[in-house]
Amino acid sequence: MFRIITIEREYGCGAGEIAQKLADRLHWKLWDQLLAQEVARYARCKLSEVEQREERRDPLYYRLLKSFVRGSYEGALRADQIEMLDADSIFHISKRVIEQAASEGECVIVGRGSQLFLEHRSDTLRVFLYASAKDKVRRLVSQGSRESDAQTLVAAVDRERAAFVKKYFGVEWPNREIYHAMFNTSAGDQAVMDAILCLMHTPATARPADSLHAVPQVH
Repeated sequence: MFRIITIEREYGCGAGEIAQKLADRLHWKLWDQLLAQEVARYARCKLSEVEQREERRDPLYYRLLKSFVRGSYEGALRADQIEMLDADSIFHISKRVIEQAASEGECVIVGRGSQLFLEHRSDTLRVFLYASAKDKVRRLVSQGSRESDAQTLVAAVDRERAAFVKKYFGVEWPNREIYHAMFNTSAGDQAVMDAILCLMHTPATARPADSLHAVPQVH
């Protein structure tokens, strides 16, 4: 029986809204914004700092700064006192929070590598949500973004997610073989949510490839 759902997604496809509706329908805990809040709590930093860095690699200037600080004479003397919020620390804290959430069960986890942290759990349903660039931009504009900004973010955020997954997990994103199903959210939020709920009845021991053949993808 599935006790956990992980939702990996393309930026702007509406995964956050669908995850919220799904959690409400199942009366399960949603780990989306809450996950970032927990990472910030463990890291003893502001939520905004985590949101700016999660699912991203450190920029070059930050990697150079980190190497300089930790490699300097003063830094070597105080290495245990130096705390820098970087991609490495967010990755390890996120893993801790996600595994704790999974141990409690009955939860929907959005992104942050959850599909890979939990890929060997037979009680975890892993889905990927996507949409056409046009539909993603349209959705973001309807939420208040300028069209030019939306077009830039749709490309840039997913590029960073792909680089993050490659660096920390050593696989190509979206690494389709680990998902039980992939849904095009252009079909509508309700249709996608209903399809995921339908998948909940699939035996938890089924391999992702089995489920992909057994249940049609929503397009």
